[in-house]
Amino acid sequence: MCIAIGALAASVPAASAEAEASSQLDDDQVPSDQPADPVPDLRDEDLVLKAQSKKNRNFFIVPIPMSSPTFGTGLVLGGAYYYPQTAEQKEAQPASFTGAAVAYTDNKSWAGGVMQQNYFAEDKWRFNAVAAYADFKLELVSPEEEAGESLLDWLVKGGIFQTSVDRRIAGNWFLGASLRYLDIQQDLALNTDLPDFNPDEAIKSPGVGLKLEYDSRDVPSNPYQGKRLEVKSIFADQKNTRNGSYQSYYARFRSYHLLTDPTVLAWEVNACWKNGRVPLWDTCRLTLRGFPITRYLSMESIQAQAEVRWNFHKRWGVVAFAGAGRVRDSLGNHGEGETIPSYGVGLRWMVLKSQRINVRVDYARSNNGQSAWYLSVAEAF
Repeated sequence: MCIAIGALAASVPAASAEAEASSQLDDDQVPSDQPADPVPDLRDEDLVLKAQSKKNRNFFIVPIPMSSPTFGTGLVLGGAYYYPQTAEQKEAQPASFTGAAVAYTDNKSWAGGVMQQNYFAEDKWRFNAVAAYADFKLELVSPEEEAGESLLDWLVKGGIFQTSVDRRIAGNWFLGASLRYLDIQQDLALNTDLPDFNPDEAIKSPGVGLKLEYDSRDVPSNPYQGKRLEVKSIFADQKNTRNGSYQSYYARFRSYHLLTDPTVLAWEVNACWKNGRVPLWDTCRLTLRGFPITRYLSMESIQAQAEVRWNFHKRWGVVAFAGAGRVRDSLGNHGEGETIPSYGVGLRWMVLKSQRINVRVDYARSNNGQSAWYLSVAEAF
């Protein structure tokens, strides 16, 4: 469920998906590698596909086509209401908002959710809450040795609630705490024991988390300059099961460099580690393009990728990307000891200049002849 919700959320409008949007700092706080001018408010620009009068700039609804090898082809309908701000608030912090999205794909998967994001006291405090329900039809590479590379139907459905509070501690550094609750049911026919993973049909999992973050990006939805570091941990229990508690640890670093005015180099390193007998839907995985995100499930993963993004004419751009990842203690030893490659090209069309939000079409290839097309909104990272 965490796997599926995380992937599908990438197709929600970037203005809502970027719940952790960085603040607009005073002139004496702006890092030297960032422009001092504040980022224009999302409400300052008309949306081509908005569903309300031009007189109301606080609310918008956008239909978003999507396509991925995990979910197939479908449509996301996303919207958000941005709360009015005074001139002083606009200078000090982003606008708080309430967002919602529903999605349906041709493999009969669907999901719906709401999000609340608030900024307080000149962005010294941030509050975020997400509630969602999903019903996904997925495919999983069989972990049974005799089954080889055969695929199993993996049905996952249930609800998730998560809330977090972050506090600016110094400059661009934030410290946060989170609570989450998952109530998940899954259906997967297995005839083998999984010592590292918990495939139980019904799992209720409360958890608490801690996060340390550094964020100096100029525009969170599509940075041209800046860096972001996230280090976080989640300590979770498993009700209705004998498998007890488990822990999740994540580290992710992203860096953005404006090489020339129309060309940006972006790169990231992403690592995950799990401890305990982990629910199958909450494992580490590779999020590289070119294969379904359910293909490499593991207790440990690490990956790196880079993109060159070139805006060649007004709203149009092209992208070339490449990356690689490795997994350890994977499901059925699938991909164990391999370096999994990912590379490809993409086309971009900017639908919202003020936030640099792009519609993207990517074609990606990986090992063993795997390839995939992607259609969504916002950059991959």
